[in-house]
Amino acid sequence: MSGNYNLTEGALQNIMRGGDPTDPIVQVLGTKKIQNSSEKEKERYRLLLSDGKFTISFAMISLQPGERCIPNFSVIVLKQYITSVVNNASKTEQRILLVLEFEILHSGETVGKKLGTPTQLTDADSKPSSSSNGTLTAKTNGNAPSTYKPNSSSNVSVSDGVSIAGQLAHPISSLSPYHNKWVIKVRVGNKSAIRTWSNSKGEGKLFSCDFIDESGEIRCTAFRDLVDKFYEMLQIDKVYYVSKCQLKPANKQFNTVKNEYEMTMTNETVIQECLDADPNIPQTKYDFTPIDKLAHIEVGTLIDVIGVCKNSSELVTFQAKTTGRELKKREVTLIDQTRSAIALTLWGNDAESFDGTNNPVVVIKSAKLGEFGGGKNLSTIASSQMRINPELQECYRIRGWYDSEGVNIDATNISARSEMGNFNTPWMCFKDVQDQSLGNAEKGDYYQVMGTILLMRSENCIYKACPSEKCNKKIVDLETGMYRCEKCGTEYPSFKYRLLASMNVGDWSGNQWVSMFSNEAEKVLGLTAQEVGEQVDNQSQTMASIVDKANFKQFVLKCRAKMETYNDEARLKTVVVRVDPINYEEYNAHLIERIQALMSA
Repeated sequence: MSGNYNLTEGALQNIMRGGDPTDPIVQVLGTKKIQNSSEKEKERYRLLLSDGKFTISFAMISLQPGERCIPNFSVIVLKQYITSVVNNASKTEQRILLVLEFEILHSGETVGKKLGTPTQLTDADSKPSSSSNGTLTAKTNGNAPSTYKPNSSSNVSVSDGVSIAGQLAHPISSLSPYHNKWVIKVRVGNKSAIRTWSNSKGEGKLFSCDFIDESGEIRCTAFRDLVDKFYEMLQIDKVYYVSKCQLKPANKQFNTVKNEYEMTMTNETVIQECLDADPNIPQTKYDFTPIDKLAHIEVGTLIDVIGVCKNSSELVTFQAKTTGRELKKREVTLIDQTRSAIALTLWGNDAESFDGTNNPVVVIKSAKLGEFGGGKNLSTIASSQMRINPELQECYRIRGWYDSEGVNIDATNISARSEMGNFNTPWMCFKDVQDQSLGNAEKGDYYQVMGTILLMRSENCIYKACPSEKCNKKIVDLETGMYRCEKCGTEYPSFKYRLLASMNVGDWSGNQWVSMFSNEAEKVLGLTAQEVGEQVDNQSQTMASIVDKANFKQFVLKCRAKMETYNDEARLKTVVVRVDPINYEEYNAHLIERIQALMSA
């Protein structure tokens, strides 16, 4: 020990020899910032550390941008660290210490001086003992250390006749474009489907996968011929040795992996499967968001989600309007312990292979959050990873909940249009909408207004729709007792009635034509679509008298305004996404607030 601060004397020598002392206490004698290529990258510092007996200058730490570095003379405890071997300026191998997690025990201002009389640790002092057998050790949070070892298996798959299994493995966190002699031992956490492109520069194909080890993760991409070479070889959840990929700063527009760099495979890349089980290399890392929280998250966010498949639609095949490509999709409803449900759209191979039988647990990494009619939804994208009933603790918990309770509950569907009420919809009048040119946003603009129904059209107000729960398209009467839905590509012996109302709504400032779908139109009419349909079937003239009863009723209308083009003419289309009775207390508070704003102007 050194002084009253209990430095762990000899700990640095032990660590640099491949040892793994638990929670060693050291002193920071100096720091030097390493230049970054981007302001958004983590800030890296080189540290001069002392254990009271020896000092080392080959220590590094990464901090978030703006985070203060450790003050000189501070006494810290190393909670998590890794040693690695890199090529130094003289092109010889140099062992370095990577500090991943630490805790300051005594600030530099309190200590104020160097403790003891430590000397520089020499290469001879740090030479690994014969018992370490060239291993590279990672110490993590007081648990059993995980060791990067050469693979002794003689059955390893060798690429291009070159074996890299006998070399030291580097942690992902130590990689940079400035060193190219490295081998990493990683698990494949995610692998995309093969994608193709065609442009003026030519055509080709690519795929990407995410590598994981104890120190972090990194995205790796292969192009053209290398797709054929490595795509089938790399399997999710298997462990591999990887070497000789090109590193460059990550393009965060397309890469959401938490690493400032990304890798590209080259013709020299070597990848070999590790056949020895290594439980210390982590599985895919998930950051699950409960379904009920998704209603309040920004559209376009990539989400990790877990839920039980409540139901799923049939596979739908159609052609994209812009490219003419054949597309396949399937709609799945997920439910979780928050008693909330959300619609998930699966595309391509995920949609084709999905089987909703027996309500499987579905885990999606990097699903894209979308919005339609005020409700949130999820969809898979090229980088999404889907797993069915994976071996995860979260999977077992949600399975037990669903079997004992969830199967019988009536969940809140946050994909329903009526959930627009959860969004921040400002009070406005129709003149405000016009003056502010609302409707030009990509997803439309939302507002709420206290409006009076001036006129509701009776023409085309009701139609016969597909009976499928997920489909509301108009059906074709085959006049054989069967009805065909062109969207589902299915014939049904029945149908359901749906309302599609067009009405003129006024407030104190003006009026506006709006559209309203079935659920909200039912609130205005005071009748269900089925009741309206049955009355119209019995007497065709009934529709006019039904809609007349809606005139001059007042409601709070939550509206979506969006500019759309018809016959080369831009027009504002307003859809009422929610109808509520007037809460006069809330509406009066809005009027008072507006009056006060006018008086103070």
